[in-house]
Amino acid sequence: MAQEYKLKGISALDLKSGEKREVEVEGIEGGKVLLARVGSTTHAMSSNCTHYGAPLKLGVLTPEGRLTCAWHGACFNVGTGDVEDAPALDPLAKFEIYEKSGAVYIKGEEATIKASRRQPNVKCKAQGKEKVVVVGGGSGAMGTVQALREQGFNGEISMISKEPYLPIDRTKLSKALIADKSKVEWRSQEWFDTASIATISDEVSSVDFKSKSVSTKSGKSYPYTKLILASGGTPKALPLPGFKDLSNIFLLRTIPDVQAINGAVGEKGGKKVVVIGSSFIGMEVANALSSNNDVTVVGMESTPLERVMGKEVGKVFQRLISDKGVKFHMEASVDSAKPSKDDSSKVGSVSLKDGTNLEADLVILGIGVSPATEYLKDNSAVQLEIDGSIKTNESFEVQNQPGVYAIGDIATYPYHGPGSNGDFTRIEHWNVAQNAGRSVAASIAKPSLAPKPFIPVFWSAQGSQLRYCGNTPNGWDDLVLQGKPDEAKFAAFYGKGDTVVAVASMQMDPVMTQSAELMRRGNMLPLSELRKGKSVMDVGLPSEIKI
Repeated sequence: MAQEYKLKGISALDLKSGEKREVEVEGIEGGKVLLARVGSTTHAMSSNCTHYGAPLKLGVLTPEGRLTCAWHGACFNVGTGDVEDAPALDPLAKFEIYEKSGAVYIKGEEATIKASRRQPNVKCKAQGKEKVVVVGGGSGAMGTVQALREQGFNGEISMISKEPYLPIDRTKLSKALIADKSKVEWRSQEWFDTASIATISDEVSSVDFKSKSVSTKSGKSYPYTKLILASGGTPKALPLPGFKDLSNIFLLRTIPDVQAINGAVGEKGGKKVVVIGSSFIGMEVANALSSNNDVTVVGMESTPLERVMGKEVGKVFQRLISDKGVKFHMEASVDSAKPSKDDSSKVGSVSLKDGTNLEADLVILGIGVSPATEYLKDNSAVQLEIDGSIKTNESFEVQNQPGVYAIGDIATYPYHGPGSNGDFTRIEHWNVAQNAGRSVAASIAKPSLAPKPFIPVFWSAQGSQLRYCGNTPNGWDDLVLQGKPDEAKFAAFYGKGDTVVAVASMQMDPVMTQSAELMRRGNMLPLSELRKGKSVMDVGLPSEIKI
């Protein structure tokens, strides 16, 4: 039952438009709410992001009432508390707020105030002729099925995943090597049952687009009226001597992969670990294993993440991870994996083409993923791109296949962010997959709605927390660094000509979030102004969306 609670330290609703203020709730230990003024209305809501708990007072509030978290780009509607952009799944709780006798009060339940969230309304008893089948069980699939129910779709939903568990927060696998599925599963089986979402553990073997049915390796068939292909990526292996035959060489994509890595490392650690690949997954794994193991990273670039981030920023990441004892062999090419002297079935070392031999108790490959579209390879109804992905339109609908959508790692779609004019690109970001799933759900539940634009956001554990927004389908040719890169406190602005196309930051929140909102509105500072020292935090956010 909702009760009245007095807010500490505030006697009137005197916030200015655009102002946010976190306040304590009297009578609830640790209880806090966030007040936010949009126009002439002051709203009271949960104080922390429902994704990883970041204080929303640090976020960015827009004129139309979007509140975006400073950490990972989760966005909420201030008026309703509903999720607008990934990666949050739970909406914010909203509270009635009013003045009384020289004080300010809210009405709410103690448990809800403490939880700093509310559960989405997904309760449903499926009915009617509509049948949505989702191929995959990752971020995109989860975003799709939840948003379908949130937006009132009451047809049948079936989610088919070859992974033998419910959808997980896959980002925690590489960043923290968490192998306990109860700690990474987003929702319980009870939640899916309540939402009438069938979770099927099976592998899709083919799709008959003419008869509108999906077949699985177990021999079952699932008819559909709408189909969402969200099968994700397949980690790349190295086609070099030793890598196929020797054990203790691992890929990283699933919970069993993490369990196998943790088993090889052991509880005490102390192992010699060679990580091949100096992009995000490789660097995150190296960071996660650095505390009690001898870790070496092998990369082809001159600095880690050079292709995406450039040498200057790559050096920052390399220094941060090196400070934890990780060694680097950059501008290096792998020749082969050699067997252990003690057990010829296991890897014992990695040989580089320059003759260097790196001892290894285990090897982890982090060299990228390929679109997981093997089940479509010989299907004449769809044409796969050279990389195995599927081309879609702005609504993520597959070309020449009405009612069929592709999202996440397998989708090549027209990107309309800065520096791009609808250029087709494939983006392997967690948030992109989930936001695409939310967009597809809206198209199915409310066909008259236009696709909602979003700016890609991702984050990474690189010794410190990296935030990134934007995309570079046409590359970048200039960089402006603000802050103190030597202290890993910086904002990096990547430009194509004078147009900022992407922003990376460390310890400068909410620069990334502010930049993403400016990009959505076509109001991002040009590179030339940033070079003069101007700050994106001093730029106002117009209401109009330009992408």
